[in-house]
Amino acid sequence: MDDKIIVTNRAALQAKYGKAGFAKIETAINHLIKADANRAIQARLVFLDDASAMRRYSGTPVASPMSPRQAKDAIDAIFKKANPDYLMILGAPDVVPHQDLNNPAYAASDDDKIAWSDLPYACEAPYSKDVAKFKGPTRVVSRLPDLTGAKDPAYLLNLIAYAASYKSRAVTDYGRYFGLSAQVWQKSTALSLFNIFGDSKALAISPPSGPNHPAARLAPLSHFINCHGAPASPEFYGQKGNRYPTSLTTKAMKRKIKVGTVAAAECCYGAELYDSVTLVADIPICQEYLRQGGYGFFGSTTIAYGPAEGNAQADLITQYFLLKILDGASLGRAALSARQQFIEQTAELDPVDLKTLAQFILLGDPSIHPAQVAKTTAVPRGIDPVVPEQQARAERRTKLRQAGNYLEATKPTASHPEKRARKSASVLQALANIARQAGISPKREFTAFAVKAPPAARAKANKAAPLASRYHVTISSTGRGKMPDGVVSRVAVVAKEVDGRIIGYRVYRGK
Repeated sequence: MDDKIIVTNRAALQAKYGKAGFAKIETAINHLIKADANRAIQARLVFLDDASAMRRYSGTPVASPMSPRQAKDAIDAIFKKANPDYLMILGAPDVVPHQDLNNPAYAASDDDKIAWSDLPYACEAPYSKDVAKFKGPTRVVSRLPDLTGAKDPAYLLNLIAYAASYKSRAVTDYGRYFGLSAQVWQKSTALSLFNIFGDSKALAISPPSGPNHPAARLAPLSHFINCHGAPASPEFYGQKGNRYPTSLTTKAMKRKIKVGTVAAAECCYGAELYDSVTLVADIPICQEYLRQGGYGFFGSTTIAYGPAEGNAQADLITQYFLLKILDGASLGRAALSARQQFIEQTAELDPVDLKTLAQFILLGDPSIHPAQVAKTTAVPRGIDPVVPEQQARAERRTKLRQAGNYLEATKPTASHPEKRARKSASVLQALANIARQAGISPKREFTAFAVKAPPAARAKANKAAPLASRYHVTISSTGRGKMPDGVVSRVAVVAKEVDGRIIGYRVYRGK
């Protein structure tokens, strides 16, 4: 039985690094497998394009390295046959592709047509472009990425070496944090930090903070960032009024990130693995964290949303991730639990919820346990301490699988726009009023999304907790002033309709 399976594409790696570079990567992975064995984790490397290797799992080898469908089918075959506790995707999307999920919010004027995602790899449902098909994640999955477009394997070899040599630390070592927020989201970020760490005293606000944060400020092992991001950019940005100063950069982070750091970022494109090599640009901030020995980075591949005050969407899923790390979970289990908790706490998954679920991915080795929580019971003499841990892990996986299957069977979703949705006069007036409240034109068109509910969800609905019939969504650009390239100030408005009447709404800001 394999506890951990590492999947990659041999042909893609050889095309990038040549035979000599590939041989170095294979040697490094073998070293990681030996290190995992010393931690009582049986690991195996599987090449998704290797016919004999995939035959072992009754799967079809990947013929086209850039095919999301083929990669999904191959990984599904591995899970069905081996059911590993951890699965690690080795390589950037030019080695093993992200899944190409349709972004439901695109129909409501969001800029991203595709929500690039690793979520489907964590789900039992077969390949699909509909994110609503992946509302029941059950698998512990992450990605240890090399540099997109790279020709030198040095970056990836460095990451593998850190994974092989990692050491868990006392949970108290993760109790101190680096918090960074755009000024306009200060209240929301402060609430997030309070929910995770019990206070927000160490929160840095941009402006005036950044981008050259002192090393002492970046020294804590837990990082939480709520700033603007832009596509293919090695910078995050703050905001105060119409000013968007740089808040953090890859360049300004050099030699300041401690080995073992775990980061969660709400920023748009915070986990986008863009091709910095071809663009002759600094590497992504997320990959700079890993380059310096950061154990994990949880962030978004595309435009993310959350409120200016209070918590929702990106705020919540990132919070849940760090809370699980502080509870002693592995990186991979923390990501899976965060996804499940985000789905569970939402009555129905509206289009912006679904995009949030799709776009947040985990970078790092999923089996790393950053924080070590003291055991409540001692292992009796004569019992191999490995056995109780394996049993406990098996029990956790069973519970996570049950939770994911329950969500799959019960959670309503709204991922498809209605082409000819009829809106009553009262609904149209309510939407116009809501648009005014959000600071956008009352003439703004709202796109209606029908709610699809499983039978179990309909059975649970009652007058106290009615099931929505549809959601109305509009997304508008609202930015003024001089903005950094790629940064667009967006407002998303989501209104809930029940039985022909708008009963509530939420306003989110693009990160």
